[in-house]
Amino acid sequence: MIPKVYNQKIKLTDGREIEIETGKLAKLADGSVVVRMGNCMLLATVVSSRKPSPVDFLPLTVDYREKFASAGRFPGGFFKREARPSNEEILTMRLVDRVLRPLFPKDYHYETQVMIQLMSHDENVMPDSLAGLAASAAIQLSDIPFEYPISEARVGRIGGDFIVNPSKSQLAESDIDIMIGASEDSIAMVEGEFDEISEKEMLEAIKFGHEAIKDQINAQKKLAKQIGLKDTRKYEEEVNDEKLEKLISDSAYKECYEIAKKGLSKQKRSELFTTLKESIEEKFNDDDDEERNILVSKYFSSTQKNAIRDLVLDKGIRLDGRKSDQIRDIWCEVDYLPSTHGSSIFTRGETQALATVTLGTSREANMIDLPTEQSEENFYLHYNFPPFSTGEARPLRGTSRREIGHGNLAQRALKKVMPSDCPYTVRIVSEVLESNGSSSMATVCAGTMALMDSGIQITKPVSGIAMGLISKEDKYAILSDILGDEDHLGDMDFKVTGTDNGITACQMDIKIKGLSYDILSKALDQARIGRLNILEKIVETIPENSKDVKSHAPKMIKVSIPGDYIGAVIGPGGKVIQELQKETDTTIVIEEKDEKGEIEILGVNQEKIDLAIERISQITFEPKTGNTYNVKVIKILDFGAVVEFVPGKEVLLHISELAWERVNSVNDVLKINDTLDVKYFGIDPKTRKQKVSRKALLPRPDKKEDKN
Repeated sequence: MIPKVYNQKIKLTDGREIEIETGKLAKLADGSVVVRMGNCMLLATVVSSRKPSPVDFLPLTVDYREKFASAGRFPGGFFKREARPSNEEILTMRLVDRVLRPLFPKDYHYETQVMIQLMSHDENVMPDSLAGLAASAAIQLSDIPFEYPISEARVGRIGGDFIVNPSKSQLAESDIDIMIGASEDSIAMVEGEFDEISEKEMLEAIKFGHEAIKDQINAQKKLAKQIGLKDTRKYEEEVNDEKLEKLISDSAYKECYEIAKKGLSKQKRSELFTTLKESIEEKFNDDDDEERNILVSKYFSSTQKNAIRDLVLDKGIRLDGRKSDQIRDIWCEVDYLPSTHGSSIFTRGETQALATVTLGTSREANMIDLPTEQSEENFYLHYNFPPFSTGEARPLRGTSRREIGHGNLAQRALKKVMPSDCPYTVRIVSEVLESNGSSSMATVCAGTMALMDSGIQITKPVSGIAMGLISKEDKYAILSDILGDEDHLGDMDFKVTGTDNGITACQMDIKIKGLSYDILSKALDQARIGRLNILEKIVETIPENSKDVKSHAPKMIKVSIPGDYIGAVIGPGGKVIQELQKETDTTIVIEEKDEKGEIEILGVNQEKIDLAIERISQITFEPKTGNTYNVKVIKILDFGAVVEFVPGKEVLLHISELAWERVNSVNDVLKINDTLDVKYFGIDPKTRKQKVSRKALLPRPDKKEDKN
């Protein structure tokens, strides 16, 4: 039976179309759609369990995968099948998850899985721009409880003109790359990188993207109406006890308020809140009623949250005693680790990051092998968040999605100031040693100083700050440099990085509906002031880039040779290049580019690097017709002498070319190891051999003298 297919089309401002289709694929899922733009096709499905999970949160999984078959390629590796997700896939999962998660009911604790798969790739379409639309559309066609449709769009700017969902080639020309997630009425998520743009320009890009998102949401609504709206499924809602909630609020609110206003450290504050919670639980818990005990804990947490938020809104006092726009104390240090190529410590309040820089050749580049992209990263940053940084002991499960996301944000922030002619592959590693507030922004600051310490000539230092928001009815407070607790209980987490000239990256998650552009604009302005304040501390610590790399760090020299000589430099089975590396204590990498050999020579000792360059020059030496060369005699023959331009490059100097007068014996003029100047004439048409001459450089005798 031919399935009935429903679809809706969305026209972009430049004439391109996005199509949403349902009814043909994956019909046993609770909701499924195919989103198509050009030849790019994404299949999105959603399934939610009918049985509640024992956990007290939403067990939501968002999975995004790019199938290699979508681009007509085979997966790499031994097994030739897709395996664990790449960093790029994980970043797309995070972008979608951050917009979807807040829109499920707070008491919906059912295992829910959103799966998005790239089934067909188009090199002119970036599929991650469509993932949020696909996920939301699938949910809208299901009976899963969800507040309202959302979508995501990427915005670029070329020549001053904004463009929605640019291609990869267009993005390369763009000074803006921002992904926006939003509902019809408000922005929910922003993440992007920029070429030092202003706050006003960033707001304009967000507004432009939001208008495109409204069209995509309208198409989802039309599609849902077209197939017939489903009734939202019923589920077991959380049990609440309003009387118990009021009792706990009346008992704990005032004491929570008093603890919060003391301006204590995180550890001391946590101890007092824990003691208070234990006393409340002792007062209201019932040993025979586990559900009641869970509610007691829940209501205490909400009372604590309300007290802290009210303190900020009513008195302008924050948990650590700061004003809303005040930055915590900062101390920094560079060159802390003596054996690294660059290092720094950045400490802001109770948040600390230790960053290191390592310099290498193109062989150390980070390889990206995806259906949608095959490239190399010569600059990358890794972010590590061990449990001790928050005073916890928990199992280590490998690199988390959070670590990948935070590292990517810091990498994008610093990438914009890397020199275009940097000869090295550069790896930054940020070890978060303390965390109470934004460790990703501490990573940006530490990374900046480590780069400057390493001798990499970044164009400008970069700093970063995390902003928060607490709002209630017509009151709101914008918080600079938020604490971890303020992030948890606040309405916004907005991270902004940049130089003194403009913004280089941002990441924003908004937890409330209807955040006005006016508040967003004020948050950006306050962030700029805070960012510049932090930047001053960085510049005080290290006023300028180190003029050169450290003495123990590798020096990088790049040379170019004719493509015909690549084999000669490598040698049979790599023998020549291996011996050369061993002799000079260097690392030598050769790549063929544009019919030339591009050679990287990496070494610590400059004299040995120079020796490697000299050896390569000797291998690739080609004499030029008309030039004069100083040569060395290595063999005497009856009819001439064998001379050497450089080791391994020999030519015969014929006896007739030694002098203008007749030479009876070569030994009368030359001896082994003599050096002399000769002129190179290229290939002699008569002998078809190379010709050099000594007499051509000597004054020619007068003819009269010849007769005598």
